Amino acid sequence: MGRILLVDDEELFRSLLTALVEKAGHQAVSAATLFEGLQLAQQHPFDLVFLDVGLPDGNGLDALPGFRSSPSQPEVLIVTGATDSNGAELAIRSGAWNYIRKPFTATDILLQIKRALDYHEKKTGASSHKNLDRGRIIGQSTELNHCLDQVAQCAGTDANVLITGETGTGKELFAQVIHRNSPRADKNFIIVDCAALPEHLIESILLGHVKGAFTGADQERKGLIAQADEGTLFLDEVGELPPAAQKSFLRVLQERCFRPVGGDRERESNFRLVAATHRDLDLMVTEGQFRSDLLYRLRTFAIHIPPLRVRKRDIEAMAMHFVFTLCNRHRIPIKGMLPEFLGMLSCHDWPGNVRELVNTIEKAVLADPANPTLFPQHLDSAIRLKSIQAATERSDSHRSEFPDPEFCQTSVTPFLLPDGLPTLKNFRRGAFDQIEKQYLLRLMTETSEDIEKACKLSGLGRSRLYGLLKRHALTLPANKIADSPVRNKSC
Repeated sequence: MGRILLVDDEELFRSLLTALVEKAGHQAVSAATLFEGLQLAQQHPFDLVFLDVGLPDGNGLDALPGFRSSPSQPEVLIVTGATDSNGAELAIRSGAWNYIRKPFTATDILLQIKRALDYHEKKTGASSHKNLDRGRIIGQSTELNHCLDQVAQCAGTDANVLITGETGTGKELFAQVIHRNSPRADKNFIIVDCAALPEHLIESILLGHVKGAFTGADQERKGLIAQADEGTLFLDEVGELPPAAQKSFLRVLQERCFRPVGGDRERESNFRLVAATHRDLDLMVTEGQFRSDLLYRLRTFAIHIPPLRVRKRDIEAMAMHFVFTLCNRHRIPIKGMLPEFLGMLSCHDWPGNVRELVNTIEKAVLADPANPTLFPQHLDSAIRLKSIQAATERSDSHRSEFPDPEFCQTSVTPFLLPDGLPTLKNFRRGAFDQIEKQYLLRLMTETSEDIEKACKLSGLGRSRLYGLLKRHALTLPANKIADSPVRNKSC
């Protein structure tokens, strides 16, 4: 028996689907809004969520990550009456089990339920990334954990892996973790920087050469492919390989055989291949710059590392790790960080990703070596300015929601009845409600609508805070709710 959550604003649809689910022997719980659905997902375990797209308080696709990252990590099946192919693509890319348009038959939906529940049961019972040797990968965000789940899935195999992501996201670190957790961990991990290979020496560097193969080849040289025998060959920035080298390497990849430059016989190398690139290889294939057959070979497993700007919850843990590491490297006493320092790091978009973060923290550490604390003033002016601009924009957008400075003297006016004063009890209740609402507005502004921070600052549990927001009609945008880290307990 599975536990299934139905999130849809159509009462008739919820009733019919509930009856169908329960008739199949499963337990059904329903919600009419995203807010209510997310609360239920955070407080109770579910195996499957039916999620509508157009809901009164937001778009279901925006909230999909919030359901996926709830404590029981349920499968999410999008059901909608819309015919939006872009919505279907977004749903699948965001991890939805499937995207189904209304109307559908009972047979179809029961089959989807069975398949999704079987998959969830097997996934839940399988080993997770928690058993991985993560090396130097820092963070606990949902986005990062999803990547680590993929690493755990492929590490124990010999399948080829293609890692994609922007420059500086840590693609090489992920390749090393795959090797470290593979049966080849005690063998060589050979790195090939494809962007730095001189075109006229590519074959010699990769395949090696025999003595006398060309002018200056005064001795036999073992190529990188041979050095990777029984280990892992990592092709960094594989999109930079020129066409001739792509053709040569395709055969090596297919046969695991190669012939050194000037050699008269083929040799074997039993390597495991991991490749990485920041380029769009599918686009390059379309433009004729990359071989489609080589791409298919490289991409048995595909892992995309999200940029740092979409997993900012990892920044604090990364900053603490880098400060500790860099202080030790430069023989400086370990420094502390002011909350304002961390806040400015979180406001920055980090176009250079983790690499930029490391360089920024190193400059801050060395800006005042004798100071035991890192202040915002130790950061570059561009980062500080970005933080100030963000704070100003938030202040402007919420200015109308803040109480007037003379609030305590003027707040009685809204509670006056047309024919005079209300009872003291009613007046107290009205005044308290307004003060409570103003507090919540200020709380969500000060914490940038981050539920975890708001809970810590206010001392409220997550459920209590959501309840107060709902009571005062201050429901967060769906994307803010979805971005909130979920815990299986109150804050």
